[in-house]
Amino acid sequence: MAEAKDTLLRQLTLLRLIPKLPHYTSSQTLHEKLYERGFKVDLRTVQRDLNRLSTTFALTSQEHGGRNKWSHSEDTPLDLGAMEPDTALALYLAESHLKNLLPQSVLDLLGPQFNKARNYLDELDQNNLAHWARRVRAHPNGKALLPAQVDAGVWREVSVALLERQQLKVDYLSRSTTKRKEMLLHPAGLISRHSISYLIASVDGYSDLRQFALHRIQSAECLDAAAQQTEPLDLDHYIRLGGFNSPAPVKEVDLVADVSPQIAWLLSETPLSHEQSLEPLEGSDWQRLRAKVPDDQETLWWVFGLGENVRVGEPQSWMQAIREKAVRLGALYAQ
Repeated sequence: MAEAKDTLLRQLTLLRLIPKLPHYTSSQTLHEKLYERGFKVDLRTVQRDLNRLSTTFALTSQEHGGRNKWSHSEDTPLDLGAMEPDTALALYLAESHLKNLLPQSVLDLLGPQFNKARNYLDELDQNNLAHWARRVRAHPNGKALLPAQVDAGVWREVSVALLERQQLKVDYLSRSTTKRKEMLLHPAGLISRHSISYLIASVDGYSDLRQFALHRIQSAECLDAAAQQTEPLDLDHYIRLGGFNSPAPVKEVDLVADVSPQIAWLLSETPLSHEQSLEPLEGSDWQRLRAKVPDDQETLWWVFGLGENVRVGEPQSWMQAIREKAVRLGALYAQ
């Protein structure tokens, strides 16, 4: 039964690879393309498939230089836009990576495509790409929080306003005041960061860009009026200038710290930055780390998370911040 399914899927893939008139493709080329897609069969099998398919479908062939070339007739009614093994594999692997990055409403929209890819691969038995999907998993480093839930109606209105460059009226729950406030926004971009997606927009009457967590938008309505932002926002430039970490452009600092053997090993394999060095400390199994890193909260939090495995020497501001955090932490657990 599995072999019959593989044969059917191979022949459907073969039909998709054959061009329409006036273009032709040789049996040898079709065999190579099938092989690239994971169907490990010999040329004679492909030739038999072509001969069988030509009795049912509007295929035409011609001999050139001792080789048969194949083509679909111009009036073929066959729709060959189905999924191929490599596309199915890419979607299958992407699903596990994206499930903690995209809002649930977006995943719901992509769900039918993910299911189609999964079912397609499940039906394959002898195709190597199907075996690859069963033997490969993406396992993120660190603790990943579940995605914040975004209302499907809110996502629809936000996405339309962003795509059409229209104004957006929202009812937003402020994190600082814990109160809901009605605002008129001019959308400029969307950034997915960890488990939260943010709408980058300016508030009507103001020019500065702000971040609005999608899951805190209680209701949204896309208006007919055009948004103020006429040129697309350069999101890469926005992030580099400290869009998420600080109100000012992020500068780089020279980090100097002593790290434990475990952290030194980790950083020797996966460096903290492109400009990094590790030097053994005399009389110790620790090493001296020197690296040029962004002067932002995210990097500081990462260093602080190393706990007793790191002792920061520079920059002084980081050393002081870590010392103050340690004091507060000690006081918290002393209660």
